[in-house]
Amino acid sequence: MLHTQADFDRMAAKVAAGAQPWQSGWDRLTANGHSHSGWKARPAATVYRGGATQNYTVLYNDTHAAYQNALRWKISGDTTHADTARDILNAWSTTLTKLDGNSDKFLASGIYGYQFANAAEIMRGYPGFDLARCQHMMASVFYPLASDFLVHHNGAFITNYWANWDLCNVAAVLAIGILCDDQAKVKEAVSYFTGGAGNGSIEHAVQFLQPGGLGQWQESGRDQGHSTLGIGLAGAVCEMAWNQGIDLYGHDDNRFLKGCEYVAKYNLGQDVPFTGFTWKKGAPGVWSGSDEITTVSPDSRGNVRPIWEMVYNHYVRRRGLSAPNTAAFAAKARAEGGGGDYGPNSGGYDQLGFGTLAFSR
Repeated sequence: MLHTQADFDRMAAKVAAGAQPWQSGWDRLTANGHSHSGWKARPAATVYRGGATQNYTVLYNDTHAAYQNALRWKISGDTTHADTARDILNAWSTTLTKLDGNSDKFLASGIYGYQFANAAEIMRGYPGFDLARCQHMMASVFYPLASDFLVHHNGAFITNYWANWDLCNVAAVLAIGILCDDQAKVKEAVSYFTGGAGNGSIEHAVQFLQPGGLGQWQESGRDQGHSTLGIGLAGAVCEMAWNQGIDLYGHDDNRFLKGCEYVAKYNLGQDVPFTGFTWKKGAPGVWSGSDEITTVSPDSRGNVRPIWEMVYNHYVRRRGLSAPNTAAFAAKARAEGGGGDYGPNSGGYDQLGFGTLAFSR
């Protein structure tokens, strides 16, 4: 999904040679407690995100532990890490039957859906890993919520939910489609990203094209924490699709690149143009309102997430395109860590991370 075997071979060779910047990325991975072998899963039958009975921290911590141990195994060959990743994944596929909570359950289906599927895909074929049971869990627990959100948006107006809500669930549908060898699900995700009605389709996520190769990001008037979240989620969608032979990075004249350049430039402390818009919110027949978004928001400006290496290495290294702002923020955030390196709250686990190790080319 996010990584091919060629990617793992490159990571392993560069780390074995002590080459930079891969070595610095490897050092961040091995220093992270989630990557240590012997991590014990704490699976729950029902995971709640939102409301009074939240317990979703166990899911994202275990998911990142599975991913980080899988990554360490693929690079080092140490099967104690593979065994740990396998055991975490198997424990959850044996136990989890439901995602619940308030509307935030759709964030859980999206973010943890695409992340868990990525960890599972790395472990495909490993002795003792129950792929079929994992596929069933992903298709029966995560996929229905993710797909339903993209169709019905929790009963709200199509504009009610910001771009990241769509994008995380697009990522989940795509990742589950890949894991389950289900081309209909892959097509569903790609079709939404390229032409969906909500704010997460790329035409709406990069809502206004501005001068200088910039694309105004849909959440830029909200805050920069969510703007950078959206870049990370859209990047994951594009990278997973690329590895299936589908070029979403280049869709609509590299529209996503223009969004990356806009968000990176503003968060590097530079001015960007902004086109105001009206945001309709609420649900038909329940309540409705609107907000006038008139200026780019300085809230959380300079926010650092482990998202830039992926898009920088695609556009600049793979494709040979100019992305000066993206390149500058990638350099600022290097070497990227992962879950557990960016604070204890859920926002620090929104991306799998370790892009310096995984995506440097």
